[in-house]
Amino acid sequence: QVQLEESGGGLVQAGGSLSLSCAASAASESIFSINTMGWYRQAPGKQRELVATITSGGSINYADSVKGRFTISRDNAKNTVYLQMNSLKPDDTAVYYCNADIRYRRWLKSRDYWGQGTQVTVSS
Repeated sequence: QVQLEESGGGLVQAGGSLSLSCAASAASESIFSINTMGWYRQAPGKQRELVATITSGGSINYADSVKGRFTISRDNAKNTVYLQMNSLKPDDTAVYYCNADIRYRRWLKSRDYWGQGTQVTVSS
């Protein structure tokens, strides 16, 4: 089965930076294809919201709240997506989830996969 393994996150003061990474892998054989990859976040008491997405061709979409501060990128050879977060604000505090639209095998349809989530806490 496919897994998304996240790393990074933690505690940082306002104005600081953090980076997240998320690697997609399968137990055996390589993944057939990965379409859009992205990051979402969920703060306590709020709904999960989009942070940024990037397609396999490199098209990028950001939430207005992070434009100019966050940068998403991906390494297709490593099936990995990254999120560089600069000028962090207390409002960025949330659990950040990796998401990927993956076609596991050639004969299967693509579907969404989610990481387990990583905590980002920004202190004021």
